[in-house]
Amino acid sequence: MSVFTSAALHLRSSSRRLGWVAACALAVALTGCADSNKQAGSGIGGYSMDWRNATDPIGAFVNRLRNGSGLIIGDINHPLAAQALTHLGIRYSWGGKSPETGFDCSGLVLYSAQQSLGLKLPPRADDIARYGDIIKRNDLAVGDLVFFNTLGTRYSHVGVYLGQDKFVHSPSRGGVVRIEDMNLRYWTMRYTGARRLSPPTEVATR
Repeated sequence: MSVFTSAALHLRSSSRRLGWVAACALAVALTGCADSNKQAGSGIGGYSMDWRNATDPIGAFVNRLRNGSGLIIGDINHPLAAQALTHLGIRYSWGGKSPETGFDCSGLVLYSAQQSLGLKLPPRADDIARYGDIIKRNDLAVGDLVFFNTLGTRYSHVGVYLGQDKFVHSPSRGGVVRIEDMNLRYWTMRYTGARRLSPPTEVATR
């Protein structure tokens, strides 16, 4: 075998190895992007809008709450809504019912209701839906509870309405307590109703 032939074979073999390494690197990179996207979209349905980013509408909404500009700040005077907003950024924790342990969706609501209204609610979203007055979407007011079908059952997710079609909730694993827009297609398709709590709370007729 000539020196040139041997060199050519060696080059071809090296090219194959480089191609294989490049393919593996690309696969890893794509996997990383998928994980990154999953983390960034860590809310229910993979949707997330970072409430700390003032360039997005939800971030702008929170900024108005914080700095007092705009009209919305005057509307957040409901004790339940105000209490829920104090937990923005706290991590999601399945079964979590306090700021120390983290919150799941119903944990955020029951903790906020107990702290602000003195109400002791059950620990599951579908059980919470049995309490309070049934409210039509057009009649939503700050502090109402909004429910969604996210797990195949009618009242599997709950949040607290803030006005202007926004609500605060604890989304899902990897997420934090944050504000969402109810007009997004994901939430519009899954919205199942609302309740208004007032002590003493009566069981609602579904």
